[in-house]
Parts: sequence; structure tokens; C-alpha cells
Amino acid sequence: MIVQSPLETTALIFSRIRRPEIGSIALSALVSAYLLVATNNSFWTHTVAYFNDSVVALVSFSAALCLLTFAGLTTASVKYVMKPVLIFIIMVSASASYFIDTFGVIIDKDMIGNAAVTTQAEAGHLLTGSLAMHLLLYGLLPSLLVIWVKVRRRPFVANAAINLAVIIPCLIVSSGLVYANFANVAYVIREHKDLMKRFNPTGPVSAAVRYAASTFKERNIVVQPLGTDARQGPRIAAAGKPVVVVVVAGETARAMNFSLNGYARETNPELKALGVVNYADTTSCGTATAISLPCMFSVYPRNEYSDWKARSTENLMNVLTRAGVSTTWWDNNTGSKGIADLISFASMTNQKNSPLCKNGECLDEIFLGELDRKLQATTSNSVIVLHQLGSHGPSYYLRYPEKFRRFTPDCRTPELMKCSVAEITNAYDNSILYTDYVLASVARLLEKHQDRVAGAMIYMSDHGESLGEDGIYLHGAPYAIAPREQTQVPFVAWFSKPYQAAMGVDTACLAKDTAQPKSHDNLFHTVLGMMNVETKVYKRDLDAFANCTRKPAGGPVFQSADTANDLPANTTRAVALPGAL
Repeated sequence: MIVQSPLETTALIFSRIRRPEIGSIALSALVSAYLLVATNNSFWTHTVAYFNDSVVALVSFSAALCLLTFAGLTTASVKYVMKPVLIFIIMVSASASYFIDTFGVIIDKDMIGNAAVTTQAEAGHLLTGSLAMHLLLYGLLPSLLVIWVKVRRRPFVANAAINLAVIIPCLIVSSGLVYANFANVAYVIREHKDLMKRFNPTGPVSAAVRYAASTFKERNIVVQPLGTDARQGPRIAAAGKPVVVVVVAGETARAMNFSLNGYARETNPELKALGVVNYADTTSCGTATAISLPCMFSVYPRNEYSDWKARSTENLMNVLTRAGVSTTWWDNNTGSKGIADLISFASMTNQKNSPLCKNGECLDEIFLGELDRKLQATTSNSVIVLHQLGSHGPSYYLRYPEKFRRFTPDCRTPELMKCSVAEITNAYDNSILYTDYVLASVARLLEKHQDRVAGAMIYMSDHGESLGEDGIYLHGAPYAIAPREQTQVPFVAWFSKPYQAAMGVDTACLAKDTAQPKSHDNLFHTVLGMMNVETKVYKRDLDAFANCTRKPAGGPVFQSADTANDLPANTTRAVALPGAL
């Protein structure tokens, strides 16, 4: 008697099951229907909402899109091509639909860029059991069915003729449907640019193609110098001790959860006790680190900024270095996004034996010991950037130690759908409370060493965060439709007594000026002003502290130039055309 293993038995059973046969057109139709129904929940929800004033336009647009999807898949119904293409599209749509439906995000070019530069540790928080189950049910099982069925084949010429007989009528009918309701359809597409970005599979696939094209275009960028005339001014020369500015680049902190800005919970007790200068109305340049961080340190304001310009032009750190300021970048996040390529850079997450680090991520306290030692040894005017991990989600509970777990119950999982909005907010607020402690600790270290250095701290977050408002979570929404939760960020500054005296900063004056709107546009020029760097690219009107900084007796007034006059020749300035939106 021959005993078969379970695997052999299973293989024998499947070998005796007759594979169903199906035509290529029918398979294209079935997969089209599956994609439209199973992986586009968010798309259809928004489509119905956007076309709520015109049922006829809604039906026409929906029918046209169904026909175009069917025609698109039919073009791939060629032997050796069809199944790989269908499986790829199913898996892409299944993956995208999870993040779109679960977190309310939109997978556009910028979101693809965020994914491309994320770290293994950061990505690990999104690789959850819910994602695995979703991919199994919506991706793997349908793909296995596509593999299993047997597709009836015709000769190539006959197959091409049949395909065209399907594709051409679909294109004609869909064009007619759109043309008959063009005004309504065009209005919705123009006013709601997010709609087609939500559509699977074309939204994420086209975003990936645009990102790849952009990356290919930028591979040979030659960085142009900026601020070649930069030099340190008379005030910093007469300071009598090294001037040190610590720039804290925050992560995912939203202004509305700072008690300094009126939030009901006390999330900033230590900064409040220090009497910091706080700007309550500050707007970010973007909604994701990959955009906001380079923009913060760029000479370009948000309305002129582009990734190409940022990569092809030197940044704030380069101008400071050219002026003779010692520059350092310490990173507890996913890197400097190219900002610190030409200056001293250190990743804090490399400290594998630190009790503050686990699984490739560290609590932001990791900066403090290093900063204490550096301030003790500092002998020259310096700018030190601390790039925080801050409140990066979805694992907010990992961004603070147990002793800062003040607001409970807090969400203790990256699977936010398993938590209530209150639990998510509790965890997020705990992370803000911890950031308050870290920032206050930086100020206290500068104060500790004030006999040796004249120190100041400036803090801005790169972007905010959605915590479930309107069904949206995390960040990275297209800026044009981003909620204020993602674009309103905290902006805080602190100045030691020696710094105030040496650099002429009047904090009482600043306290009266905090109601004025600020933005990431201010950071470049504010830090130059804090270090008394004179250069044509410095714009006094964008220096947040300029109006409250006394000029040295007999010293030259800081130059206030039109930035465009000193930009590299290969860059352009945005010009508003008459009638342009």
C-alpha cells in the first residue's frame, strides 16, 4: 500500500478538477466588474457626492468609466500578456484600496514619493494583520482565480479583430456619454481634482509613472549656488561668545493640539512655563515630509516651490555654511531629503544599544545627551538642526515613553480602525506632550550652557495630521483639498538671555506680534536673521523676528532683496497671468 503525503493528495485532487474555460473578452469583463465594485468604494462614494446635483451626469459618467475600464483591460487580452497584466492590476488595486478606504488618503505622485523614501521601521507600522487579510481577500484570491481559469485562444489576427470590435464601440459610446454631459462632467473633474486620483487602478498607476518620470528627469541635476555673497554681520561678530541656534524640525505636529494655541488639554506645560514665543497661525508648505521639509529650508516660498527647484538650488544650510557658520544636521527620522547632503550629518537611529531605541526607531530624547556634549565643546557660531520623529503615525503610542502616557485610554496599535477617535486622540496628545518636554529640554540645555554660548531655539513642524475627522487619517492629502488639520502647524521660539542681549531680540515686542500669520516661507529668512547673515537672498519682510530685533548702533541695516534677483539663472519665478486661477 502506497501512503501519500497531504501535499501529494491535495495536488492529486486539484489535478482532477477540471479547469473552467472562459473567453478573453469575458475574463476582461469579469475583472473590470470586480475592480469597479470591490476596489473603488471611496471613488464611488465621492462620485455620488460630487454629482449630487445631476443624476443624469452621474449615470453617464459612471457608465463611460465602466466602458473605458473594460476597453482598457481588453487591450491586454493577448496570449502571455493578459494574465500577468490582470494580476498586476488586481494586486495594485487591492493594495491601494486598503489605504484609500481605511485611512482616507489619496495615492498621488507625492504619496508615491513618500513611500519611496520611507524607512523599513516606518513602513513596518503599516504592515498589519488587517492589511494582510485585505490583500488576501481582495488581491491574492482573485489573482489565483485568474491563474486557475483556462482562457480560450484564437489566432492572433482573429483575436485582434475581436478586441477591436469591442474596444472601438466602447470608446465611441463612452465619448458620446461624456460629450452629452460635458459641462457637468468637466465641472466636477475640474473642481474636484482628487476624484480620478481615487480611481483604481489608474490613479495609483499613473501616480507611480509620474513619480518615475520625475525621478528620471532629476537624475542629472546640477545644484546651483545660492547666496554667494553671504557673510556674518557686525552684531554676531560682537557677540562675545559663540551664537548657537537650534532648529527643531518637527514631525506630524498639528497646531490645534497645542495648548499654547488654545487647545483645551494642557499639552504644553513646560513650554508655557518657559514663556516661549508662540505663533498660533502658521501654515505648512506641504502635507508630507518629502515636500514640506525641503520647502522649509528652501529659498522659494510655497507658491513658487517645486521639487525640481529645491533639488537644483542650494538651501538654507548651504548659505549658512558659506557665511562661515558651523552647520550640523541630526536626524531621528527618515533623512534630510537632500538638505544636509553637503554638511555634517548624523542619524540618531544608528545607536542600536540605546535604551531609547527599538526596532530601528528612537524616542526624540536621543538628541539631548548629544546636544549637551556638543554645546559643551562649541567654540564657533553654529546652527544645529534636530529632525524629530515627533508624532509620526499611525503608531502614535510608540512616540512617547510610559511616563508621558497621561491621556488614557490611548490607542496601542497601528491599526487605527480598531480604536475609537478618542483613543487615537489620547495617543496623539501624549506624543505632543512628549514633544513639549523635548523642546523644553533643548531650551534648558541652551540655558545650562549660557555662560559659554548665546543660544536660541526655533521649532516648526513639517505638517499636521488627520485623526479621523471626516473619515480621514494620517497626512499626505493633496494640498488643494487638504484639511486644516494637515496644514496648520505649530511655530515656537525661545531665546536665552545672552542671545537676546547679543542679538538685540526684544521678546516683549515679539509677544505682541504673534497673532500675525506665519508660514514655512518664514523659516529660511528667520534663521538667516537669527545668525545675522547678510546676503542678497535674505528678505527682511519674511524674517519673523526682524521687526523686534534692534539694529546695532552704527551697523548696516540687513539687506532686503527680491529673492528672484539672486537666484540661479536656470530657475524661474512664478508669475500670475491675467485671468489665471
